[in-house]
Amino acid sequence: MSIVDNLKQTKRYDQEDEIQVVEFIIGDDKFAINLFDVREIVEASKITPLPHASSYIRGIIDLRGEITTIIDLRQLLQIQAAQDLTTADLRFIVLDDTVSAQKTGIVVDEVTSVLTVPVTDIDQASRGSVEEGGYILGIIKKEIGEKGESKKELVIWIDIRELISQMD
Repeated sequence: MSIVDNLKQTKRYDQEDEIQVVEFIIGDDKFAINLFDVREIVEASKITPLPHASSYIRGIIDLRGEITTIIDLRQLLQIQAAQDLTTADLRFIVLDDTVSAQKTGIVVDEVTSVLTVPVTDIDQASRGSVEEGGYILGIIKKEIGEKGESKKELVIWIDIRELISQMD
């Protein structure tokens, strides 16, 4: 059961029910994961490749003395690159220790913001995935632009815990 479902079942939710997410870009697409699944965001550094690892395992890094596995969400989600980015342009989102049994981070093109999203701005009609793995929690309808000329931008809300557990 998702966070949004839980809020809807436990009470009639109102405008005050919100979630916090970290929004990031991969290719031309915007994604978000729960803020509480993130330990920190760091600039990309040299990645040491692992021989015979899955294509979505970019390699490992030494993050302040801790070996951290870096997962390439672009490979895992089969997203085309929007542009050629150097390692210096990328960011690592280091996941909280409760997300995976080992220290894990994901590589993204850019981290754009931390959002507080009202539950009413989340469309759950799109839950699941193409393979029905169930890692999409919903679509966040983010309002952008000036008042009066605003439009909605869609952000795919990912259950990073489910996605990581499917890899094991």
